[in-house]
Amino acid sequence: MSFNFQQRLNIIAQHSNALVGFGRGVEREALRVQPDGKLSEGGHPYAFGSALTHSSITTDYAESLLEFITPVAKDVNQLFDYLNDIHHYAAKNLENDETLWPISMPCYVQGEDKIELAQYGTSNTGKMKTAYRQGLKNRYGSMMQIISGVHYNFSLPASFWETWSEIHQSKLTGSDAQSAGYLGLVRNYFRYGWVIPYLFGASPALCKSFLQGKETNLNFKKVGNGTIYLPYATSLRLSDLGYTNSSQSSLNICYNSVDNYIGSVRKALNKKAPEFADLGIKESGNYIQLNDNILQIENELYASIRPKRVQQANETPSQALNARGIEYIEIRSLDVNPFCKLGITQEQVNFLDLFLTWCAIKPSAEISALQSKYFAANLNAIVTEGRNPALQLEIDGKNKSVAQWGEWLTDELKELAVVLDDCGKEERYKEAIAHIAPRFSAPELTSSARILEQIIEQNSDNGPLALNLSKQYKQELIDQPYQIWSDQYFETQKVESLKKQQEIEESDDVNFDTFLESYFIHSEKA
Repeated sequence: MSFNFQQRLNIIAQHSNALVGFGRGVEREALRVQPDGKLSEGGHPYAFGSALTHSSITTDYAESLLEFITPVAKDVNQLFDYLNDIHHYAAKNLENDETLWPISMPCYVQGEDKIELAQYGTSNTGKMKTAYRQGLKNRYGSMMQIISGVHYNFSLPASFWETWSEIHQSKLTGSDAQSAGYLGLVRNYFRYGWVIPYLFGASPALCKSFLQGKETNLNFKKVGNGTIYLPYATSLRLSDLGYTNSSQSSLNICYNSVDNYIGSVRKALNKKAPEFADLGIKESGNYIQLNDNILQIENELYASIRPKRVQQANETPSQALNARGIEYIEIRSLDVNPFCKLGITQEQVNFLDLFLTWCAIKPSAEISALQSKYFAANLNAIVTEGRNPALQLEIDGKNKSVAQWGEWLTDELKELAVVLDDCGKEERYKEAIAHIAPRFSAPELTSSARILEQIIEQNSDNGPLALNLSKQYKQELIDQPYQIWSDQYFETQKVESLKKQQEIEESDDVNFDTFLESYFIHSEKA
């Protein structure tokens, strides 16, 4: 007979160190925009060094789409010190009076040709990164690729996994317990992770230029000169308009074991896509895409959460998992928070810690392909109409409203918060859930409702609102001093990254075609 929730909490409470020392990291994306709010047409600023090799500042899809990456931090204050310092340096060194776009949906873009793909130099590795992005452009268009988000990387302390085995009555130990535990967390995130866009989604509206003539069956309303919105939407970034990939719906990625996961990913990597085959691979000697499979490489697999392991040299993500198991998980369903200069708040991180720990300690049955479709439908309903009081979600055969699911979840999170705060001798988790929980029954308190209210009340566009915030936040970031690092630290990072890129370029000893062929042969090996 399995333990109930209270019994699990009691066991955790007896191991006071089991939940002390979470590993946390943030990856924040932000478009560089011109003073008039249009997309930057300048290249990656020289002060930021090499986008290929810099440890803290790189680019995502486009030259104008920055990505800031923190080191792993065991302390929340330290995490935000890292994030603050990267933003502070970036704000001071933006060129041509540019600012950082503070919302997820892109600024006004005249056309896809105005979006320059990220450039990583002349090495084979750099060329592959750009060619991969060329494939994304030809497959899905560039507009959806310049949507910004925040990724949250999270790991539970090593001391937790022995306790995990006890509360789940599992015979697994060591890395086997850790990998099984993280996959249990992942499965529960697919069940209940809709709460993240519901609570923190902040993209209920977008500039109509984003559609670029694209047809949609969503019943948009208009406000201002060129903004469209859905009254109950939370995160259009996560809708079919945004960052999802509908061609992947047939892949059936399985999260029931590490072997299942790796096997289904590798099967997906070799699955042909007729619509992509029609594009071809090369044109006039230039790559249109890396290949004509549904996934060019593993990074193209869209998921709101990913099991991860730090990769070694020449290792693919699945090879790393196969060799050493799961090390941490990456949450990918966070919109950029428009109400703060860093794109994410400490309160959000505290809630994520609490929620993800809850996902790890709750029972987590295996998920069938049919259940995966139900959970995907729940998420899609939340992102397009999550604040609709009539919305019902079905989870494991139970139908409830968002408010009802939220009340049940809140009750358990509050109990867990007490245990976590006792373990860490603090109050952060109780405070976070107390402040955030009312949003389940009062959707007007959610981030999406607050941002939409401002737009509608002012009968304005989200563009001017975001541009004003970007200028305000830039000044705040410049005024905020370094907490850990310094100008000298980032100057050293710049120089070292440029040197490292040059070394990589000089070490190439085969042409790009041979390099790619070798890469894909190697990636198929266990």
